Amino acid sequence: MSDYLSKINGIDDLKKLKGSQLKELAAEIREFLLENISQTGGHLASNLGTVELTIALHHYLNSPTDKIIWDVGHQAYTHKILTGRKDCFINLRQRDGMSGYPKCSESPHDIIGAGHSSTSISAAVGLSLARENLDQIGDIYAVIGDGALTGGMAFEALNHAGHIGSNINVILNDNEMSISDNVGAISNYLSNLRNDPTLKKVKEDIEFLINKIPKFGKTVSNTVDRVKDALKYSFIQGVLFEEFGFNYLGPVDGHNIIELMKYFKQAEAVAGPVLLHVITRKGKGYPPAENNPDKFHGVGPFNIEDGSSKKIKSKVSYSQVFGETLKRMAAVDKRIAGITAAMPSGTGMGIFASSYPERYYDVGIAEQHAITMSTGLAKGGMKPVCAIYSTFLQRAYDQVIHDAAIQNIDLTIAVDRAGIVGNDGETHQGLFDYSFLRPVPNLVMMAVRDAEQLQQMLFTAVNYQGPAVLRYPRGSAAGEYIPHKVSDLKEIEIGKAEELIEIDKEMDLTILAVGSTVEPARKAAEILNNNGYQTALVDARFIKPLDEEMILRALKNSKNILTVEEQVLAGGFSSAVLELAADSGIALKNLKRIGVGDEFVTHGGMEEMKKEYQLDARGILKKALSLLVQAEEVNRLWPEKKD
Repeated sequence: MSDYLSKINGIDDLKKLKGSQLKELAAEIREFLLENISQTGGHLASNLGTVELTIALHHYLNSPTDKIIWDVGHQAYTHKILTGRKDCFINLRQRDGMSGYPKCSESPHDIIGAGHSSTSISAAVGLSLARENLDQIGDIYAVIGDGALTGGMAFEALNHAGHIGSNINVILNDNEMSISDNVGAISNYLSNLRNDPTLKKVKEDIEFLINKIPKFGKTVSNTVDRVKDALKYSFIQGVLFEEFGFNYLGPVDGHNIIELMKYFKQAEAVAGPVLLHVITRKGKGYPPAENNPDKFHGVGPFNIEDGSSKKIKSKVSYSQVFGETLKRMAAVDKRIAGITAAMPSGTGMGIFASSYPERYYDVGIAEQHAITMSTGLAKGGMKPVCAIYSTFLQRAYDQVIHDAAIQNIDLTIAVDRAGIVGNDGETHQGLFDYSFLRPVPNLVMMAVRDAEQLQQMLFTAVNYQGPAVLRYPRGSAAGEYIPHKVSDLKEIEIGKAEELIEIDKEMDLTILAVGSTVEPARKAAEILNNNGYQTALVDARFIKPLDEEMILRALKNSKNILTVEEQVLAGGFSSAVLELAADSGIALKNLKRIGVGDEFVTHGGMEEMKKEYQLDARGILKKALSLLVQAEEVNRLWPEKKD
């Protein structure tokens, strides 16, 4: 077998290959991706689907003079291989290793960093305007998936590009999926284009015949125009995009490199914006991923033979606890509805959907619409529970304020993946929600510490009359998960913290923790108490409203205060504590805060990154001892294990 991949160290090497050699290279790249992702984990199905498309783009274009912009970016692994980074895959998504997304600091070929969807066309329009103003050269290609077209930003960009006639090429990578199955009218529209190849031939024949009509005289000219319009709306595909001002080409087989490059050449000959409709198969070439593309969208290390995970999953996840609890609650309350934005399996909402499909709504990649639609459900008498990842909720901030909070809507927002999420890196860390939600009037915000509390807090949020936010992290749930009957669930008093280790007078230290940091803080507090330090522990439970009485009592009765939150420090839980102290006239001399400073948290394993930011039990203990005595004593109380 040939070995073309070993000779590819950059774009110039790729351009030396022709015809069947490129097809063989595609097969080698698929094998390379499987071998490497099976070891490190990563985005598999989406990358297997774009191998030929990426080869064709880089063979035809001259990157980075010609600019390729990847929407979301989880389909750009072949792009990284071809631009000189194949040796970096051994550390893919590992700390200090290569990012799983386009990252400008990695390579000049990564034109725009990406992690969220529906952004590529907007960036392409901006690049085209800069090119015109600065008399630059180079073609501009935006690669966007069909699932990303459900994001309103993509249509805002299409509208603007068509209006100003931007000379850009948009490649619609149509694989019938985003992460889970695509939903909505756009998906149905593309399906019709994809599944009726006769329309393409009809279009070509009609245009040929029209071009043969003699164009003289006003009457004939007007007749031809009317015929064109009538035939266009009756037969010709791509009408939607043409109405946006784009020239539509396709659909074309996205796994035929030579055919793709012919279409690129055709697109270059057309003035103004072009949309090239490319059909690919997610998971192409690997049967387990082809058959279950959603399962193989983002994977951990797996066995290539059958696709089974190499990791033994021993505990239930927070998302599963959420989904199962919501399902049980919906059985006794027919007003409960579940909403998600293209993440049914990731959020656990799919568990609810399997039993109550008539009350389940997946709006696609459209977080803004998800929130505002939920407010409409609430106004109509339903009790909506909208589950969105923390990082994606950022996209719906205006809707949270304007449509939910101002109107004091009875809505529960379940914020999944809150805190450090690990290998996806900067764009996916859920580290800002305390800060951007805490200032919003009318909102109640609570943070989950374990499986038991998640059940009680979800019950509390759904029964609270107003907008309530429930925040929980990624991964295995802390504590024991004992599914409760709905009749056994109790509402938590709004704004009431929990004293896990009692605050007495003259405490050496009180730890004020919240959410995922409570259990590691408990371990640190127990070690301190066992070694002679009078240490109290408070689970704040509520970010908003704070339990002012309990926190003020802790501030007054403790020589030292330590706050812990899996969040950026600016504007977060500790900021609320400091504001309360200042407003109450309490001078704090010995207070330290644990959280994330003024920086973006990069990619790496979740536990590794928590350790980096002292959010594990040992880190909390070390920080506490820096208040009480000296940090070095941590080595006596909790020695570092040697490998």
